[in-house]
Amino acid sequence: MTEWTHLRHTEAAAVEIGRMAEAVRGRDGTTPVPTCPGWDLRELVEHTGAIHRWAAAMVRDAAVRRYDRAAMDHGFPEDFAGHADWLEAGAAPLAEALKGRDPETEVWNWTPNRTARFWSRRQLHETVVHRADAEIALGIAPEVDEDVAADGVAEFFDMLPHARWRPLIAELKGDGETISWRTETGRAWLVRLTPEGFAYERSGAPDAVAADVIADVIADVTADVTVRAETTGDLMLTLWGRREPGAVEGDTALLDWWRERAKI
Repeated sequence: MTEWTHLRHTEAAAVEIGRMAEAVRGRDGTTPVPTCPGWDLRELVEHTGAIHRWAAAMVRDAAVRRYDRAAMDHGFPEDFAGHADWLEAGAAPLAEALKGRDPETEVWNWTPNRTARFWSRRQLHETVVHRADAEIALGIAPEVDEDVAADGVAEFFDMLPHARWRPLIAELKGDGETISWRTETGRAWLVRLTPEGFAYERSGAPDAVAADVIADVIADVTADVTVRAETTGDLMLTLWGRREPGAVEGDTALLDWWRERAKI
């Protein structure tokens, strides 16, 4: 797997914006989005495209304080027929802003990692999840590239402790309980609950290791509850609450407790 860099995140985000635009092109904007209760396709696309433009403005200006997204003029088209082009058009200013900044440039965000690098990664996975929302609403089974999804899983765990607008996240503590998240493609993560919070680590074999060796390494990891997914994309969408877990082994009550609190 190629190392993820600011540039790679930026370019992958542009690809995902294009994929989402194609998914919604020619569709009915009043289509309900079941994974975003209360939203329809128009609201989903406007939210996603506005996020791109908001992030682009803050990175472009190296903003050290949060911009008021609701106060910005995002140029929403009146007719949903224009929304796919509008969403796609947001990729260029976002990429320009991100590529125009050193990855370590200070830019506001809600985590201790207040850099431009945060935003290239965040915009990639923001778009992946909302592209999946759109596809689910349209009856399309979402697919996420394995490398993108693996970085998305790690980003979810990295961001989760800092989502202070979700008070229940502060309850993600314990006395050493563990949750194993495993994929049939060989990637796996282990979450451990401690009195101070939770920690996670990759518990699968390196990507280049043979499948039989991967299976042996994963089998060695024991946990209070294990969640299995066919692909890393399936696992990422499960963590984001876009699909139900696949096979579950062990303490299902612990998993339910985690899922109720681990929401961004």
